[in-house]
Amino acid sequence: MAMNSIKIAPSILAADFGRLAEQVQLAQEAGADLIHIDIMDGQFVPNITMGPLVVAAVARVATIPLDVHLMIDAPERFLQNFADSGAASISVHVEACTHLHRVLGQIDALGCRPGVALNPHTPASALCEILDMAQIVNIMTVNPGFGGQRFIAGMTRKIRALRRMAAESGRDIEIEVDGGINADTIRTVEAAGATIAIAGTCVFQHQHGIAAGIEELRRAAALKDAYGDF
Repeated sequence: MAMNSIKIAPSILAADFGRLAEQVQLAQEAGADLIHIDIMDGQFVPNITMGPLVVAAVARVATIPLDVHLMIDAPERFLQNFADSGAASISVHVEACTHLHRVLGQIDALGCRPGVALNPHTPASALCEILDMAQIVNIMTVNPGFGGQRFIAGMTRKIRALRRMAAESGRDIEIEVDGGINADTIRTVEAAGATIAIAGTCVFQHQHGIAAGIEELRRAAALKDAYGDF
């Protein structure tokens, strides 16, 4: 891969919501490629976060794409709301959709990039029948619901499997990795085939600020590119 080829998507789940607009602006000024927004309903995952109004607020200040991750049951109920709020991409969970094929088609029809997310226990093979409809695959490398968790090392096998599946499909599919990303794990996931690293705590709660957090990730990815995974 080329130097700094992996994209950085800061997750506002770890941001200071009292200064959300400012923090989003700082992240994009520091070179973030996307802004990741985690939507949780307290049912599919054990937490409640935000909704379309927050996405719309971020859209008013963001100049980079908003990557919306719906960790909610029956997400088809709210696709229109999030598309109208400014989402550039919408990812739904395999585990939350009774009719996943239909839901991905609805996202595409709304003008958003369709994405599908997999919880740690769900195998890559769950996407075999719908991979041709997805532009993004989000591989959860923690059990979803809370930020700041540790990366589950065994998920690198799933990243490699999805990269092979994407290559065999002949399509340009983004592979996101979500959970426990930091300067150490970003090297591993990029080497396994990830193209987008979603990072919350190590960006928005970095001791030297948001720009330093993003720069630390960039440097780590550059080391991987220069010397290989280690």
